[in-house]
Amino acid sequence: MFMFKISTLMSSKTKNQCPGFKDQVYRARRKYFADIAANYKYGEKIPRVQYTEEEINTWRTIYNQLTVLYPSHACREFNYIFPLLQQNCGYGPNNIPQLQDVSDFLKDYLWRSTQFQRFFGWPGFRVFHSTQYIRHPSLPHYTPEPDTRHAPLFADPEFAQFSQEIGLASLGASDEMIEKLATLYWFTVEFGICTQAGEKKAFGAGLLSSFGELQYALSDEPELEVFDPATTSLVKYPITSYQPKYFLAESFTEAKNKLTTWASSIPRPFQVRYNPYTERVEILDNMPAVQVLVREIKGQVSKLEDALKKWSHPWREHLFVNSLKIRP
Repeated sequence: MFMFKISTLMSSKTKNQCPGFKDQVYRARRKYFADIAANYKYGEKIPRVQYTEEEINTWRTIYNQLTVLYPSHACREFNYIFPLLQQNCGYGPNNIPQLQDVSDFLKDYLWRSTQFQRFFGWPGFRVFHSTQYIRHPSLPHYTPEPDTRHAPLFADPEFAQFSQEIGLASLGASDEMIEKLATLYWFTVEFGICTQAGEKKAFGAGLLSSFGELQYALSDEPELEVFDPATTSLVKYPITSYQPKYFLAESFTEAKNKLTTWASSIPRPFQVRYNPYTERVEILDNMPAVQVLVREIKGQVSKLEDALKKWSHPWREHLFVNSLKIRP
């Protein structure tokens, strides 16, 4: 319902304003990709596609301008992950990555680093929808629709968990609350800005996939307010143009904690959690379900206590140095 709400809002506001709306060749190409999506069944391999020379040229324009901006404009988590996508998924100026390759990488990377498996699609279920088609060449600097440039930060566990928390909060919520959650998703996962080393850095996927808005958002032109779910969730926003206002969070952790606190006030008669082993969302509305969660938490606390006891072990410093080499 949450992702449907976002999709409905976007489609109703962007249909006639899409730069390729009057381009019959482009519309036919979009239909080709739409048919692939319509026939796709969750769990199947995502079909590989052959991109045209014009699509690759559009991709190259976007890629070359964004990669110049990333070192100075993107958050450190994004700049750590993006080279991994270049190495493992074929991100480059002359190649448009295949969605299946990106999905495989994220699943493998997150499994190895956090034992979490899928963060795509509906946020609560760790699934993220992405388009396969390329933007219209007349407007390469911006698109209101999700594409593969949304993928990098989903390899960061903290960001992925933050996105999922919004999705989980929407389950069982009223239409009014879903509208507010969609707004929070928009101003964080899509257009979020954080502070790192005293400077503004973009972490929202919408910013990191638009070289035009990325520069604009970090300039002095738009308004910038502190992220507060209670007030941010009420803000109206445009979908087919740059945002007149953005919201600043100190970090993913701060944004997630604020969101979790705010979401706890959503009126619903149950609580939910995502089980990474069964890949299902479970409703905590009975004692057996709660007891299972309690046992899992106790197990994690036990591991934490054991880790703290071993923290003063002689080889601790050696492990710490090696961990820095693995991930700066």
